[in-house]
Amino acid sequence: MSELTLTVMRLGFLAVLWLFVIVAVQVIRSDLFGTRVTQRASRRGAEQAARPGRQQPPQQRSQPSGRGGGRQRRGAPTKLVVSEGTLTGTTVALQGQTITLGRAHDSTIVLDDDYASSRHARIYPDRDGQWIVEDLGSTNGTYLDRTRLTTPTPIPLGAPIRIGKTVIELRK
Repeated sequence: MSELTLTVMRLGFLAVLWLFVIVAVQVIRSDLFGTRVTQRASRRGAEQAARPGRQQPPQQRSQPSGRGGGRQRRGAPTKLVVSEGTLTGTTVALQGQTITLGRAHDSTIVLDDDYASSRHARIYPDRDGQWIVEDLGSTNGTYLDRTRLTTPTPIPLGAPIRIGKTVIELRK
């Protein structure tokens, strides 16, 4: 085999090796840091929290009373409130729909938190009208009352759900 062929093969192998390293670093980076949250989305949430008279978008409107849904039982929670974190004060009405939490732009509550995954957790009602929280395989975990969730778990009224620096509670 000629010296030129051997040199070309060595350079080709080196190029493929570096390509593999670059792709591996990009995959690890996307797993660690997730989807980038744009400033526009987080600024919009901060503006709404600062102006209480301004109407919130449909997914974040809160019901004035617990009488909105026809099949809610007495004493059942009617809203989800962010009590700590960058979105403190944000309220989402519980109207029987699934609520997704994470850094992804299509989440119901978009978390601008370094410790949140793109699809971190979801909160949904079961057939009995009780609300369930489920961790969606997040890196840093979802905590209910200081207990890391491994299975879908019913949420007691007022129990803190912690995702990174954000704390969420079910309230009447």
